[in-house]
Formats: sequence, C-alpha cells, structure tokens
Amino acid sequence: MSTPAVRFERHGLVGEIVLDRPDNRNSMTPELLRAFAEASAAAREDREVRCVIVRGEGSCFSAGADFKATLQLDEGGLPHERSFAMYRPFLSLLDLEVPVIGALNGHAVGGGFGLALVCDMRIANRDARYGANFTKLGLHSGMAISYLLPRLVGLPRASELLYTGRLIDGAEAERIGLANRAVPGDEVLAEARALAKDVAASAPLVVRTTKQAMMRGLGWDPKTAARLEAPIQAESLRTEDAKEGMAALLEKRAPSFVGR
Repeated sequence: MSTPAVRFERHGLVGEIVLDRPDNRNSMTPELLRAFAEASAAAREDREVRCVIVRGEGSCFSAGADFKATLQLDEGGLPHERSFAMYRPFLSLLDLEVPVIGALNGHAVGGGFGLALVCDMRIANRDARYGANFTKLGLHSGMAISYLLPRLVGLPRASELLYTGRLIDGAEAERIGLANRAVPGDEVLAEARALAKDVAASAPLVVRTTKQAMMRGLGWDPKTAARLEAPIQAESLRTEDAKEGMAALLEKRAPSFVGR
C-alpha cells in the first residue's frame, strides 16, 4: 500500500500517532510495527509537541497480533528476543517525555490492549471491548501487561481479567479506573482532543517534569517487565495448548486445553 501503516501528524501543540490499517483491524503486522516505531520516533523528536494522542482508524484501536501473519518479527536471535522485538515499537511510547492519551475508538485486545496500557491516559468507547485474552489462547501475556494491569486497576481485578482472559466493555473500564472516561464511539476522538488541549495549555516544562516525577515515584519500569515476560511467552508458544488456542480462535470455536 502507498500510505504508511502508521503516521505521525501534528495539530497545533498536539501530536497524533494514527494506526491506519483498518481493514486488518490495525493488527500487529511487521509492516504496522515498523511504521509505528517511525511514528513514535517522530513524535519524540518534535520538541513543539506538548501532548500526544494515539488512535486507530476504523472500528478497532488495535486487535493485537495477526495470527494469520506472524507472532514474532523475523529479526533473528533467540525466540524470546523475537517476542520482545514484537512489542518494542509499542513500548517506545514510554520514551515520550510528554503525556500520551490513548483514544480507544474501538476494540483493543492482546497486544493492542498493551498499547492502550502504556498510554498515560485513556478515553474508551463505552461499547467496545478491551482486555488481555492470552490465557484463552494458551499463551503467556507479553508487553508488560502482567506488570501494568495490576498497577492500574489493583491486583484482584487484574487477577480476574488475566486468569480468565475476559474482555470488558468501555463502561466497565471506566468503572474500574482503567479508562479516564468512557463515551460513545463517535465522541472518543473529540474527547481525547479536548483532554490533550487542556494538557497542552499547561506549562510544558513542568508537565514533563511532573510526568518524570510520577514515573520515578512509582518505580515505573515496564520495559524490564516486558523483557522478563518475553522468554515465558516464547516458551508458551511451543506448547500444545498454544497451538490449540490459536487454531480455536481462527476456527471460531471454544478451545480444549490439555495442560501441555
């Protein structure tokens, strides 16, 4: 395709990283991941930007891994290195000094859910579905989701969501504190832009230092957590349950796991 899979654009003092493969539900194909890394770098290098919105074109924010394409970027190295490489572009959002808002216009599942979690704030579509369905696929989670989710919603709620793989709607995401707000789907982007405008109207230097101070105070280190998850996820990919889980997903049936 002639248009980039992800683009960075700026509107005044607010930047937007736009996932633009709606026909494939903005899934994590190698093309999209490489384009995301470029767009994230462009946002990081733009010193005029005071806030960044991440959004997806179409009805999905991001459906996560594309099981019809590949689960890992083919960049050589050991399996766990390839697992981490798949998430590295999305994790690059953590390097932005300015606040990042996820405009979750539609579903965000698996790795797409992880992308939503590395944003600083989230505006949800109250009717869309969000969550980490890894255990339903026989896979260990990746992209530091097992690190991020308990810190955002608390251990009991994170435990339920991760162990069951249950997806929640935007209204529940707001209720448990995962989303700042949940609004109708056609209002998500406008709500995110209004929040970004409010952030951009604040003194830019202290907004950046405030973000830094909060992250330091929390001991925030998702990248290390993602590296720790990578070998476990890579190992889980080799199991019979993972093969069954992915086959069941593609065949649109319930999986039958055997524990090996």
